[in-house]
Amino acid sequence: MKRNIKDIIIYLIKSILAGIMIAIGGTIYLSLDNKIIGSIFFAIGLFMICTRGLNLFTGKIGYIFENNLKYTLEVIITLIGNFIGTFTSAYILRYTRIYTSINIKAENICNIKLNDTLLSIFILSIFCGILMYLAVNGYKENKDSGKYLSIFLCVIVFILCSFEHSIANMYYFSIANLWSSNTFLYLFIMILGNTIGGVFIPLSNKLNNKLNN
Repeated sequence: MKRNIKDIIIYLIKSILAGIMIAIGGTIYLSLDNKIIGSIFFAIGLFMICTRGLNLFTGKIGYIFENNLKYTLEVIITLIGNFIGTFTSAYILRYTRIYTSINIKAENICNIKLNDTLLSIFILSIFCGILMYLAVNGYKENKDSGKYLSIFLCVIVFILCSFEHSIANMYYFSIANLWSSNTFLYLFIMILGNTIGGVFIPLSNKLNNKLNN
């Protein structure tokens, strides 16, 4: 029992740290005027998560059907930890000199998202989920520099395409201080879309394998 609690705490801490890494990437993005350069440096968040073995919801959800119920619990813990990490980072940054400038940009970004339709958000979140699976799986499977290239290319593409990343948006909503029941509804749709996108390729591969056997 004590071992299980210890494992959960360690897992939660690694999930919180992943949320902090995404917050750092989001802060870089909000601090730069050039969207292309911002998307490149935003990728530092996922780079640190993969190289340090941290837990990111959009990086783990794609493997949920390949694992047992314990893994499902770990994914839920990951989501909670990611929220704690992004929210806490945003709250702390309110007491810094950079807050005003990134708050204004975050507000503009979040208002665009919250004024969009739920169907649009859902579709954009699915595509982001696909890219995040490709990024993490590419890092796991490649043995050369391609593992790092997959991280940066997928992150750059999802940002430039304005796809919706639920964990990054947790940070943007927190920086903009735009939490409401409507915001949580949009975030739920983003999480759902990221989930469907994350499992799309693994399930497609399973179906393809069954059809070929």
